[in-house]
Amino acid sequence: MQITRKVTDDLYWVGANEHRLHLFENIHPLPTGVSYNAYLLLDEKTVLFDTVDWSSARQFLENIEYVLNGRPLDYLLINHLEPDHAASIDEILVRHPETQVISNEKAFMLMHQFGFHIDGENKQIEVKEGDTFSFGKHTVTFVAAPMVHWPEAMVTLDVTNGVLFSADAFGTFNSIDGHLFADEVDFWSPYWLDEARRYLVNIVGKYGPHIQALLAKAGTVLDKIKFVCPLHGPVWRADENLLKFIGLYDKWSRYEPEENGILIIYASMYGNTEAAAMNLASKLSERGFNNYKVYDVSKTHVSYLISETFRYSHVALMSVTYNLGIFPPMHDYLYDMKALNLQKRTFAVVENGSWAPKAGDLIEEYLTQELKEMTVLSGRVTVNSSVNESSDRELAELAETLIDSVNEA
Repeated sequence: MQITRKVTDDLYWVGANEHRLHLFENIHPLPTGVSYNAYLLLDEKTVLFDTVDWSSARQFLENIEYVLNGRPLDYLLINHLEPDHAASIDEILVRHPETQVISNEKAFMLMHQFGFHIDGENKQIEVKEGDTFSFGKHTVTFVAAPMVHWPEAMVTLDVTNGVLFSADAFGTFNSIDGHLFADEVDFWSPYWLDEARRYLVNIVGKYGPHIQALLAKAGTVLDKIKFVCPLHGPVWRADENLLKFIGLYDKWSRYEPEENGILIIYASMYGNTEAAAMNLASKLSERGFNNYKVYDVSKTHVSYLISETFRYSHVALMSVTYNLGIFPPMHDYLYDMKALNLQKRTFAVVENGSWAPKAGDLIEEYLTQELKEMTVLSGRVTVNSSVNESSDRELAELAETLIDSVNEA
């Protein structure tokens, strides 16, 4: 049974929702699923924009045949070759041997590397940035979007009706489950906004300058854009909500904090460092500061921690010493900050150790030598096994230091 939605009078969403897959890219948890979006245009020629992951191909193929209603599929336009969007290319070409594939040089190189059967010169139509292509009433133009987030990525603007096919840009985790447009859901609720942030910063966060370059290109045609059709998540109509979302993309890709607040991340083996984290949190709240969150680094997937670190301006890292080093899950979190190019945050450090506390030195060294534009506050606290009267006073002083720093930000 088909599950389709109209985007415009002649453009249809023909994608699928993924609820069975537990990990995106076999890394990031998908507790609320994800959508794979593809779009089918019915003009004088028919055009399919991208495909879906193989796991969702059955629904995708049913949707296409329903919308085509017996018509041939003239073109398949590929904006992004990552397999969650390109895995069904061969299945489309087997069912529709008449179809010609439109994409760019790097994308065709990757298609052949993945073993897709794009045989014959007449099958491939190679385009580059600035080219235009007409399907009848509709004319599209192509804009390169390298490293957002693969090197072949491009976006396609339908200059006739103002639809921007934005590839992985402006996407989000969460399946859309019958909804199509962002204004059909409460997008600014944590359910959607947190997953939009987690998607962007973990998938494309490393490539902030490339996102900035794409936003600069989009800015030159912003008045022409009426809809944004990403490859994951809801479709955006051009209104103040889209402008607000673009503003968040701008902030995230410049590594600017979304809000002034404190993230407490702790690593505890037997509960003593956890108790220190709760002690610090209670002291913040006692002083009237409540814009903070507390996470156990061992129990929270790092993609959520990275998302929250992009959100908040200040982070308190509280780690037990382990084998004279940083507790491994805390070290993994620090490594992901580096891998995703996170910058411009302020840190407080609390270490714990029973005989040779070393985590504090190593964390500060990592923050200042491996990461960019990071500030470490003075007043590091050392807990010897468990919090005593002396370290309790030091935690109180650290709470004051953090609050003052946030208020000055």
